[in-house]
Amino acid sequence: MSISLHKQVVTLLLFLLMLGCTSKQDNPASEKRIWLATTGMIGDALRQLADSSIQVEVLMGAGVDPHLYKATQGDLLKLRQAELIVYNGHHLEGKLAEVLGQLGSSKPSIALAELLPIGELIRADGNAVDPHIWFDVALWNKSLQMLTDSLIQLYPTLEEGLSLRQRVLSSSLDSLDSICRQTLMALPAEKRILVTAHDAFGYWGRAYGMEVMGLQGISTLSDFGLKDLNELVDLLVTRKIPAVFVESSVPRRSIEAVIQGCRGNGHKLRLGGELYSDAMGETGSPEGTYIGMVHHNLNTMINALSTPQP
Repeated sequence: MSISLHKQVVTLLLFLLMLGCTSKQDNPASEKRIWLATTGMIGDALRQLADSSIQVEVLMGAGVDPHLYKATQGDLLKLRQAELIVYNGHHLEGKLAEVLGQLGSSKPSIALAELLPIGELIRADGNAVDPHIWFDVALWNKSLQMLTDSLIQLYPTLEEGLSLRQRVLSSSLDSLDSICRQTLMALPAEKRILVTAHDAFGYWGRAYGMEVMGLQGISTLSDFGLKDLNELVDLLVTRKIPAVFVESSVPRRSIEAVIQGCRGNGHKLRLGGELYSDAMGETGSPEGTYIGMVHHNLNTMINALSTPQP
């Protein structure tokens, strides 16, 4: 798409969104404020922070890759009706990022990852900021504390309830962070190696002492080539790494190619299981919550990486 045509498309989307900016105008039957989250992780946090007067909706469901996400007409309606939009930022939302950024001129919009000091974030892929902040539980906790402060500025009458619920959530996340740290540090250093389809786990590796590698970069928008595949296969064979992992929101073909490449070189690399990276599990499942997703990922890694090589 040419630059001029891209700008026309963005302008049209914004025009459609500006036709209606408040939930009461577009949805008069609803007495609840609508807070819209782009990802499940943010939606889960908002649901724990909000009171019964707030209706939290999520744009991207289970298995959706935010890097490649394209908004539907129904999504545009949700964006119009929302009183508040909370998104990750730092280009996690890919093709939707420009629209989300410009919506800030017409309604409250918060880019969660962009609340954090830039010095605490990871840079990769040509100095781009790694947006996957939720994989450092302590950093995620800090971002939600800053989100709560922003919400209180927007909704001062909700301060008492927001502050109370944020403290409860923060305590749960402190406990989760300790569990991750203690469990992974008990694994020998030579086994703390995490290989996935794309480089989503940089914060996890930094926080919990794991070496992480991805066939693709921090965004799934960039595909991998034969050179990338061969280099990763050579590394896995040389270091006799026992297992690699697929991601729920990324096609399995990349990791399957890695496994076949290793087996072709006499290395019995196995599939360690499925991890949740850019999307959580189905609503109503344990993995459909942030804490449940992290526990699933932690247990999947430990089970695969602690099993002796056949």
